[in-house]
Amino acid sequence: MNPGFYIILTAQFLSALADNALLFAAIALLKDLSSPAWHTPVLQQFFIFSYIVLAPFVGAFADSLPKGRVMFISNIVKLAGCIAMLTGVHPLLAYGLVGLGAAAYSPAKYGILTEYLPASQLVKANSWMEGLTVAAIVLGAVVGGVLISPGATAPILHGLDIPLIDSAAKLAVAIIVLIYIAAAIFNLYIPHVPIDHRPFSRNPFSLTRDFWHCFRLLWKDPLGQVSLAVTTLFWGAGATLRLLVLSWASVALHYDIGEAAKLTAWVAIGIAVGSVLAAKFVRLENSVKVLPVGVAMGLLVLVMIPITNSVLATLLLVAIGAMGGYFVVPMNALLQHRGHLLMGAGRSIAVQNFNENLSIFAMLGLYAMMQKLDFSIYFIILVFGLLLAGIMTALCKKHLHDQDNGKT
Repeated sequence: MNPGFYIILTAQFLSALADNALLFAAIALLKDLSSPAWHTPVLQQFFIFSYIVLAPFVGAFADSLPKGRVMFISNIVKLAGCIAMLTGVHPLLAYGLVGLGAAAYSPAKYGILTEYLPASQLVKANSWMEGLTVAAIVLGAVVGGVLISPGATAPILHGLDIPLIDSAAKLAVAIIVLIYIAAAIFNLYIPHVPIDHRPFSRNPFSLTRDFWHCFRLLWKDPLGQVSLAVTTLFWGAGATLRLLVLSWASVALHYDIGEAAKLTAWVAIGIAVGSVLAAKFVRLENSVKVLPVGVAMGLLVLVMIPITNSVLATLLLVAIGAMGGYFVVPMNALLQHRGHLLMGAGRSIAVQNFNENLSIFAMLGLYAMMQKLDFSIYFIILVFGLLLAGIMTALCKKHLHDQDNGKT
């Protein structure tokens, strides 16, 4: 890997670090406003709304400019969302603005890999990208957990009279602003690569038709179909699992929000371990063989129900994360490779994001509804684990059926 690749990784690490720390700061802001518990999953729905609505356009946008410039512009939008939080805009709306920047950022950060590197290095590059992103998730959870803890930030709040900063949550947001600025600076040094698959039109209706064409093309491709289905399910499940852990830790382990935020980092550590193992043992052409690991992951989630010991909880979350990383990294690489061949990196990632965020939106909506109905967290875990295992089993059977019929 050449130095330019590591600049890309650094920029992504800082942006992902800020994104993940900001989630916990936004949740703390909701608590400061005495918002109901079901506002927490709705917060993430506001974040991903832009991914869904703007999906036909962000891929074309990512393909029309050097991707480093796209990443820079996107980080500036995220920065604007943080400033909105500090000036008193409701966290749901301000976090939605951050989501707008993230929606534009995602096709560029993954699309640049397929343009900058040969196909033979994509699994390795994805392992690096996912591993470092997970490191950012871990550190983001830890940093977020520390910053929203009043005991840790009280000396700063009392010692400094900073305009707009009147709580631990707002201090956390202010610090996250600095991280976004650092990410934007690294974006300026990302190597320029030739613009590939430039969008044929700036007309929104034409772009929508083009997106729908790409959407159908990827779903009709046998390998694209299975990899897209798996990544769609994984990210929907992953977003919901993070919030499930926060609620579960409160009930089963009696953790406060700061401690629970740090606990979510163990899932991310597991994903990093799984990503490294995938890079070592799974080749692109054999990536579909990891599908049964997804079934096992869903069943392992059910083991959360009886656990009340913090050590066992940590080990379980690491194991769940490792399974997730091991099966999603090869699927992600396969999807990027097929998408790049069929339609261009930016467009394929936009289609991927559209599907994944529809899944996140639906799963978070189900979670919010069950919370609003006061269902037990243990019942919610049961539904979540069985749903994940059941869908992965169906995908395994579908792929085997396609193989028997010579489609893959």
